This record gives sequence, C-alpha cells and structure tokens, in this order.
Amino acid sequence: MDSIFGTVELQSLFCATLLGLVQLALAAMGGVGARGLPWAAGPRDEAGAPLGRIAGRLDRAFRNFLETFVFFAAAVLLAHALGKTTHNSVLGAQIYLWARVLYVPAYVLGVPFLRTLIWAASLVGILMVLGAIWPGM
Repeated sequence: MDSIFGTVELQSLFCATLLGLVQLALAAMGGVGARGLPWAAGPRDEAGAPLGRIAGRLDRAFRNFLETFVFFAAAVLLAHALGKTTHNSVLGAQIYLWARVLYVPAYVLGVPFLRTLIWAASLVGILMVLGAIWPGM
C-alpha cells in the first residue's frame, strides 16, 4: 500500500490538492471570462457582472470542494501521523478523491441527484479515513 508519498492516503491527498488547484484555475478563468480581465486584475471594490451559468457552476463546485477538503486533509494527516493506515482508510481516501473528480462535471452539467450522491460519497470517504483513527466509528 506504500507509494512514493508514503501511503495511498497521502498520495490521494496530493492528488486532491492538485484537483483543487485545477478547480481554482477553472473558476478563475470562468470569472475572467464573465467579468473581464480589468475587473479581475483590479481591486474589485464593486460587485462584478454575474458569472453566468457555467462559470457560476465552476465557482460553486470549487467552493464546495473547499468545504470538504479541509476535513479530508485533516483526516488523512491524522491517520498518517498516528500510523493508522487500514484497508478502509485507503479505500476511503480513494473514494473521496474519485468522488471529487466526478463532482466537477456532474455540477457543471447540472445533474441534480447524481451530484448529491457523489457529494455524499466523498463524505463517506472522509468518514472511512476517520474510522481508521477511531475504530468504533
């Protein structure tokens, strides 16, 4: 289960970090496309133009990623620091990562119930990693 990152969980954390950066770039490009470079490069004292459907969805998907990522990162780092890697924590980290990857197109395409199921799967992944730390969970 070891990789160049030490554990599959840490490898998943690395990949999730890269995913977050990709989502940030997509959301920023959508914002620049909708509001223009002068607004994006300026002080943004006034509200910008509406983002539009796709740029708005990219922005909201990125914000949703940020809401879950901190818990995932904390769970993975705790499991690693405590040496609590298990098959369930490995699977949980992979579920989180793949769910977050799938969440982006599901949100951008506007697939309502599937998007919610994918989001729930990412939370299950976090709980599986935490379960390795707290076995009664």
